Amino acid sequence: MYNEHSQWLVAWLQRKLGNRSDAADLAQDTFTRIWEGARTQAIQDIRQPRAYLTIVAKRLMINYLERQSLHQAYLASLHLLPEDSVPSAETRAILLETLQELDALLGELPAKVRTAFLLSQLEGLSYEDIAGQMGISVRTVTRYMAQGFRQCLRVMLDA
Repeated sequence: MYNEHSQWLVAWLQRKLGNRSDAADLAQDTFTRIWEGARTQAIQDIRQPRAYLTIVAKRLMINYLERQSLHQAYLASLHLLPEDSVPSAETRAILLETLQELDALLGELPAKVRTAFLLSQLEGLSYEDIAGQMGISVRTVTRYMAQGFRQCLRVMLDA
């Protein structure tokens, strides 16, 4: 599969990303993801490999673009800081890695759960305010928050 479709996948990703280097990296990640998740026979049984590759590559590309967007937002926020309070390169790298881990953690949650969790934790809204803003019940907000906290706890215990 790799020999037959890798050049096509890199070209497809390059058209989407406009960058051959990133396209090659994502193509490699695509094949790695497929190989990690399937048995050899299952890979050979794929009837439309390009369609399958496209689906996996799109997901990886979305994750990549989200990380890039997060990185750009972080760099833009650094420019707003006074010169004497800009963190060191090492601290910036640690902060960026933490932001990416947090983004991945929250990315596993359903969109409504993630929204409620962020409104509570970042905006400091009460459950009642979140319910009103999202048009849901306070009980639903409570369930969403429990789900968000369980996700955080799961990640902490796995670390």
